[in-house]
Amino acid sequence: MKQFSTREKSILIGLFFSKFDEDGLRILGFDGFTEAFNVLALSLKARPSSLKNYRDEFDPYFSNPRKGWHKRPIREYCKVIMDEYGGTDIEDFANLIKSEVSNAGSLEIIQDQIGTQEISSFAKRLITGQAAEKYFETVYKTVSPFHTCELINTTTLGCGFDYKKVVDVDSFFAVEVKGITSSTGSVQLTSKEYKVAELFRDRFFLFIVRNFSEKPFHTIFQDPIKSELLFERREIVTVQVSWSTFIGR
Repeated sequence: MKQFSTREKSILIGLFFSKFDEDGLRILGFDGFTEAFNVLALSLKARPSSLKNYRDEFDPYFSNPRKGWHKRPIREYCKVIMDEYGGTDIEDFANLIKSEVSNAGSLEIIQDQIGTQEISSFAKRLITGQAAEKYFETVYKTVSPFHTCELINTTTLGCGFDYKKVVDVDSFFAVEVKGITSSTGSVQLTSKEYKVAELFRDRFFLFIVRNFSEKPFHTIFQDPIKSELLFERREIVTVQVSWSTFIGR
């Protein structure tokens, strides 16, 4: 399978949105282009303006309401991508974007196909996870109390927080990162995250990335359980379906 550079992934996103316009937004679960550029760029550690510029570069070649950069010829490295992928249909192209942007790779496609995710859309999964985490990794060195340390990524360990800052041999700070689309909205802690926050108290930080739909910014809550935030306990009963078979001789 071809390995794309960050620039090539950015060009593919620009081509996708130029060709499919608002249909492209809908199939990925975005409400607007600003949100899409913010979320996808953060997930790739690219610049939102780069994705927009690549979309504008392709606009003169597709039927959409924008004129794009129609007064100059397309750059050769963009033309190479357009020649190879410009004829791809929307579903296959969307799957390519999902697999190349998400850390989960091709598992993103499977998650959408089986439809068992609580957060069903690709866009929402990025906002509540990967894009928010990449934002945090980009800015944490400018944010107190994290600016004097190197943080350890624990997102794959299932320990109830996303990053830790080692204080000494026996203790560390824990950071849980969450994302919301607008400047206000609901944030949920899992049972494990809530219990860790209760255990760590002032050594637990809730880092909220907000407003992906316009311009992301963040808010930090130390000891969130005892902060001005009011958490409401919710219990959800689900029906789990399993399939069994008999293995004979």
